[in-house]
Amino acid sequence: MLIAFVVLYLVVSIGIGLWAAKRVHNSRDYLVAGRSLPLYITTATVFATWFGAETVLSVSATFAKDGLGGIIADPFGSSFCLLFVALFFARHFYRMDLLTIGDFYRKRYNKPVEVITSLAITASYLGWTSAQMTALGLAFSVLSGGAVSLNTGIVIGAAIVLGYTIWGGMWSVALTDLFQSVTIIVGLLFVAWLVGDMAGGAGKVVAAASEAGKFEFWPRSGAKEWLAFAAAWLTLAIGSIPQQDVFQRVTSAKDEKTAVRGSLLGGLIYFTFAFVPIFIAYSALLIDPSMEKLFADPDAREVQRILPNLILERTPVWAQVMFFGALLSAILSTASGALIAPTAICTENVLRPFFPHMSDRQFMLTLRIVLVTFTLAALLFALNSRSTMYEMVQSAYKVTLVGAFVPLAAGIYWKRANIGGAIMSIVLGLSSWGAMEIWGAESMWPAQLVGLGFAIAGMLVGSLVTRVPGHTDAALAPHHAPTGGQR
Repeated sequence: MLIAFVVLYLVVSIGIGLWAAKRVHNSRDYLVAGRSLPLYITTATVFATWFGAETVLSVSATFAKDGLGGIIADPFGSSFCLLFVALFFARHFYRMDLLTIGDFYRKRYNKPVEVITSLAITASYLGWTSAQMTALGLAFSVLSGGAVSLNTGIVIGAAIVLGYTIWGGMWSVALTDLFQSVTIIVGLLFVAWLVGDMAGGAGKVVAAASEAGKFEFWPRSGAKEWLAFAAAWLTLAIGSIPQQDVFQRVTSAKDEKTAVRGSLLGGLIYFTFAFVPIFIAYSALLIDPSMEKLFADPDAREVQRILPNLILERTPVWAQVMFFGALLSAILSTASGALIAPTAICTENVLRPFFPHMSDRQFMLTLRIVLVTFTLAALLFALNSRSTMYEMVQSAYKVTLVGAFVPLAAGIYWKRANIGGAIMSIVLGLSSWGAMEIWGAESMWPAQLVGLGFAIAGMLVGSLVTRVPGHTDAALAPHHAPTGGQR
């Protein structure tokens, strides 16, 4: 029955995605859903995109092992990201009326800055997308009782997500996100109620976690731990702001107020609901303490089996249906958004400058070719990685933290920011971060903090020394993105 439900659920999700493709008439529909999404869909797509596999399987397992202090990046950093976007960036993004966030760097600076930042943003999606494919592989492996290997499951999952995203673009993402958001919330709430009762009640679970020190949030020791703590928070809190998926959800809204409110509501629901799988995971350890042995497994990914194993071994079929429905919803909703976002920015901002006379039909074909190519790249990354989904997601946002955030924030809020400052910021940020990742493993300073510091210094020095005027007035003026291939 469980396998039949999973197959039915996947068929329904694919069906919704293909039905949504009927709304796609041009590249604008494909990338930003015609800028027409109402508040409830905008909120749902913000929540569903962020509430992914790492939230259900990896963040929950990390809390069970390391407590609140171990999950500072997600959900704390990621929720603050959505708050910052709503308060400081959403209005600017929406008023500029651009297709991608890469368009901002071209309009505020120049084409070379556009291409470099767009490449960095595109590369950052490999980790996040791979995390979702790994989760699908894990789900299929557990459901099949091991008959489907993890790697085979990853390949199957990638094919399914690609299948419905390639035709409908952002419309498919938005409508499937709405369906999947409801499934996530209903499914996990029922499972939390059942598993909490099996563990002796919610009060006992919370008391046990408190007694074990799992609610200790702040670092206890010296400067190195505090710097690592701050770096983990900053990586998602501001490193994920210059991301195409965030930009797309803002600019797909029907108006400016909807863009702001959708980001705020989606972030609030995400932060609140992220603690449901955390509660379920810790309940699992009380029900079956032997699961703690997964923490010592040399393959870090094995700890993510805590929830799937508990559900399959200890709960009735209806609970299994609810849990795996919610899990698949979380994975599919995030994976589809994680595919369409880098596809959009790579096609629009990396490839299109070399083919300025591309028609809209040619642009749509190119989008789908890039989508398939990026899916294959993420698939290879997932098959060869041994990191947990939580680690993969954190690693993804380090790139945009050091290479794209400073030119974005300075471009909006500092009139003297210019091309020289942007280029110096990107070069110093990425190179210093890369050097620290290779040679600074023993340093007390996290590599991404060093990269962020150099990026800020590069922007200040480069802008003040070169004194080349930026395109401030143009950047703040409304812009009507093309739908026929002209730039």
